Amino acid sequence: MSNSKIILAAAIAAFSVSAYSQQVITCSSDEGNRHTCSADVRGGVELTNQRSGSACQRGYSWGTDRDGIWVDHGCRADFTIRPYNPYVNQAGRAGLINCSSSDGERHNCPADTSGGVLMVDQRSGSPCTRGYSWGEDQNSIWVDHGCRADFQTGNSGGGGYPTSAVITCASDDGRHTCDVDTNGGVRLVRQISGAECRRGYSWGADGDGIWVDHGCRAEFQVGSRRH
Repeated sequence: MSNSKIILAAAIAAFSVSAYSQQVITCSSDEGNRHTCSADVRGGVELTNQRSGSACQRGYSWGTDRDGIWVDHGCRADFTIRPYNPYVNQAGRAGLINCSSSDGERHNCPADTSGGVLMVDQRSGSPCTRGYSWGEDQNSIWVDHGCRADFQTGNSGGGGYPTSAVITCASDDGRHTCDVDTNGGVRLVRQISGAECRRGYSWGADGDGIWVDHGCRAEFQVGSRRH
């Protein structure tokens, strides 16, 4: 390889690292008012360190919109901005599916939802509320009322996105319900029982939590509530 090609390759590599490496910024609502910190949040955002005494709760005192990260009600925190690569399909990364109701109407995004669905990042200003503005059926994820978010299915392999909890729910003596907030979605991550855990037959999620039946015992991942 010629020297010029080596130099060009090194420059491209350096650009890739700087352009797509994670960025951490501090955003503060010091006077208790809403403040927006300009940032490219298309790759997703995670709160990594709360600095304020006031709670930083997504959807109430912090969130993201097209202008960047916003904070309110005294929230002050460090946020990690995940890299956005315009040359990579973000919706295909680690099984991540972006589904949008940009026009306020209902839209369906094809997906294998048999293992459950998690909402991992709300991108819209309109709230994404399970059962009202998003949900899933047998072959797709649906969104409505302006909800725009990233979803992860139970058959997509993890992906490293933050979620609120992993819990074990067991049907040792018939149908059993585990009390948990399922508004952020649920996915089955590991079957423990010999009996089959099949969504709609031996497990599911409703307003009361996660239910299991017919001997199903498994670990379930519960998505963070984003509204």
